[in-house]
Amino acid sequence: MFEGYKVVFVEDDLPVRVSLTQTLELEGLEVLPCRSAEEALPHIQPGAQVVMVTDVRLPGMDGRALLDHVRATDPGIPVILITAHGDVQMAVQAMRTGAYDFIEKPFAPERLLEAVMRALDLRMLRHSAEELRAQLQRASGIEAVLLGRSAAMQQLRRQILNLAGTSADVMILGETGTGKELVARCLHDQSPRRDRHFVAINCGGLPEALFESELFGHEPGSFTSAAKRRIGKIEHANGGTLLLDEIETMPVPLQIKLLRVLQERRIERLGSNEELPINVRFIAASKADLKELGDRGQFRNDLYYRLNIATLQLPPLRERREDIPLLFEHFVAQACARYERPAPELTPEKLRELMAHDWPGNVREIRNAADRFVLALDDLDSQAALRDLPSLNLARQMELVEKALIEQALRRTQGKVPAAMELLGTPRKTLYDKLHRHGIQLDDFR
Repeated sequence: MFEGYKVVFVEDDLPVRVSLTQTLELEGLEVLPCRSAEEALPHIQPGAQVVMVTDVRLPGMDGRALLDHVRATDPGIPVILITAHGDVQMAVQAMRTGAYDFIEKPFAPERLLEAVMRALDLRMLRHSAEELRAQLQRASGIEAVLLGRSAAMQQLRRQILNLAGTSADVMILGETGTGKELVARCLHDQSPRRDRHFVAINCGGLPEALFESELFGHEPGSFTSAAKRRIGKIEHANGGTLLLDEIETMPVPLQIKLLRVLQERRIERLGSNEELPINVRFIAASKADLKELGDRGQFRNDLYYRLNIATLQLPPLRERREDIPLLFEHFVAQACARYERPAPELTPEKLRELMAHDWPGNVREIRNAADRFVLALDDLDSQAALRDLPSLNLARQMELVEKALIEQALRRTQGKVPAAMELLGTPRKTLYDKLHRHGIQLDDFR
């Protein structure tokens, strides 16, 4: 019933500690017996799946001080105090300041067992609620950043949330403009490292002569212009995340050094003999096929295999066309605020034009198109766009446009069907049939 949850039991009297530990274990509970408060401290961590049972009178740190420590570390951990007869007034006061319960000596073992069971129930309930709240916050946060309702984007968000809480290095692959740095930031922001530095370095934008110093830092005098110590990007990202964008452009000698850092998790500044331990999550991003480059000798295969543990493949915009209207309207709203212009009308003709275009520049291109649309500089060539799409037959194009128009109407009406019917000029039954056929959920727009 309480799998994974433990009872931290602090009692300095050995016979009492052994007897009550056995009582709890006979009920199937996992017990961590401790002879002092100091011995119990390592088991008290934020989010720990534990409850605390402690005698008040202990050598060294007493039970009240231990209660204060638990409350400061994680107020959600229930603490049960075991008190002598003369300590009852103190125990009542402790209840007012956060203790879950107190048991007065002498007591029957069943009294302790009943209190522990209730405390475990409470801890499990609180922990589940906290986890659910955290998941909802993460999900809502990432959905506001990585826009799109397509299956490809839903899968990408799930993959990011699955990887974010781990320490695994990640490789992000995708065409130019698909949002590789944005995905890397999402991985960082959804991870326990979110309060530390996110450092991005474009490997293609650094002169080879400065590359090593930028990554590893240097000591004074390590080369002619090194007047003072410099902390490199890797060291600056310690405890956080380092994005190596366009890693395919990294010079091969630096690839060898990076491989060693990935394996050893230690760096040396230029001009130093001292190794510094690092705790960095590395994210590599590339628009190239690194395996193919490795086969041609232009990228180290051993570095490729070291990085290719967790891979995120970003879909190009032409493979998730159903997201185009949402993205375009989002960027139009941003452009209207930036340029202090009213939003132009997005006509069905304009929407068809957007859906037909191939978007070789992906999200970056559609953002630029939204800016031009707001500034009345729109120059998207719809005829050229249509010629770019031999793979989409007329029926599929019409389906995508129809779905986009319905979703646009629902967004404008906050999911109110009567208002959407009026906007689209569509009968109720027809609209509901189309909602069902396109898999559109009204709750997504309310």
